[in-house]
Amino acid sequence: MLNASASLVLSLSGFSFSAPQRALLFCCVLLWYLLIVAANVILVALVAAHRALHAPMYVFMCSLCVNTLYGTLGFYPKFLWDLLRCGAACSVSYGACLLQGYVIHSSMCGEFSVLTLMAYDRYVAICRPLSYRAEMTRSRVLLLLLLSWLVPLLAMFLNTATVMGRALCGVRIQRLYCVNWMVTRLTCELPLENVAVVYFNMIFYFAHFLLVLGSYVCVLRACVNSRDSSARFSNTCVPHLVSLVSFTASVLLDLLYMRFGSAHISQHAANFFTIEFLLVPPLLNPLIYGLKLSKVRHALTLMLRLQDKAEGRGPQGRGSEGRGPQGRAVE
Repeated sequence: MLNASASLVLSLSGFSFSAPQRALLFCCVLLWYLLIVAANVILVALVAAHRALHAPMYVFMCSLCVNTLYGTLGFYPKFLWDLLRCGAACSVSYGACLLQGYVIHSSMCGEFSVLTLMAYDRYVAICRPLSYRAEMTRSRVLLLLLLSWLVPLLAMFLNTATVMGRALCGVRIQRLYCVNWMVTRLTCELPLENVAVVYFNMIFYFAHFLLVLGSYVCVLRACVNSRDSSARFSNTCVPHLVSLVSFTASVLLDLLYMRFGSAHISQHAANFFTIEFLLVPPLLNPLIYGLKLSKVRHALTLMLRLQDKAEGRGPQGRGSEGRGPQGRAVE
């Protein structure tokens, strides 16, 4: 039996790579992380800089990108450092392990909360367009955003708090990063408080799923009866659905493997299953929103044109910026 103090060292498995594999993996992961950061930061900057993108849908999209940056910060820097310093297994302090699990799990819950808000926003915009401005006021949007951050942070804090200080009967975690469920399985006696919090969180976020499902049932009914609603669905709901399906499938894949994973699966396949939700959705979300939403594409095109002119295309480029109807349309 081990006292679960902050100085206790736990062991992460899955780092059994040869030196060439480790170097190649480090370069690929670093490049992927830089792409994730760049894509999400660009989208956040576009929303912040262009007044045309200050509508609730784009503000929620911006929050989704910020949440992605928060969640990936809990995994990629440590994983890259572990690739440089660890052998077949990697040690991590108990406190750092709980912190990493908290950041990754709260980010997962936060992403689902924001995706639920986006579904509600599309429901009001398509099913009740005349009351959209009255319902999605600035103060209500800010309140919904605040709750979409505070609730997941609080829910995961309660989850983590019920594990802290428990006596452990093992120190080995069978994955590349820390997960609260894996730490709970190491405790000598399963904390009943943790079980209660976990089931409450599951019911709470299942209610989110029902809200999303109900929203899209109403949206699809409205689209059947209106061409305008169908066009809005194609332009704004498709990116949201792609993000929602991608994220949900990735998380379910990880949860199913964590609960029912087979020992016959190779280590590399197991590693992929456990980090897939940290690989695909963080980069897919900004790409799908940037490519599909016309206002985002326009803002990005405008930014690139202004950057070209600022790089020294001469007085001709600067002079044409403010003249004529085209200049006014761009502004």
